[in-house]
Amino acid sequence: MKLAVAFISGLLFSIGLTVSEMVNPARVLGFLDVTGIWDARLLFVMGAAFVVFSLGYWLLVFRRTVSLSGNPILVSLNTLVDKQLIIGASIFGLGWGLTGICPGPAIANLTGTEPKIFVFVVVMVLGMKTSELVKKKRAS
Repeated sequence: MKLAVAFISGLLFSIGLTVSEMVNPARVLGFLDVTGIWDARLLFVMGAAFVVFSLGYWLLVFRRTVSLSGNPILVSLNTLVDKQLIIGASIFGLGWGLTGICPGPAIANLTGTEPKIFVFVVVMVLGMKTSELVKKKRAS
């Protein structure tokens, strides 16, 4: 059941990215180009996502103690903005700004034939694995 829910969620996310054209790096780069010809479409996509998330968060997290799959809902109380968060967010933002691709659209774009998407995903996975190694090293 959990696998089916994860698949359906991913499929809906992928369809949403495709319909809104957020899998097209030119759209994302157009949004980031505030001094040139600015493309505001991503702002509307983010606004719609915020509304859906906020409604779901309010309905599920504030009204329930367990998720729809029966797992306890855990809300992080961590509000610390530290060096690790700032560096990680900066690296993510630089990568996003330089390529116009972030992880969700990259996965959705794997069905295409553009080589840079495959390179992006390989480097993304390498970055995730490196992060795991750094965390393990810090823990020991």
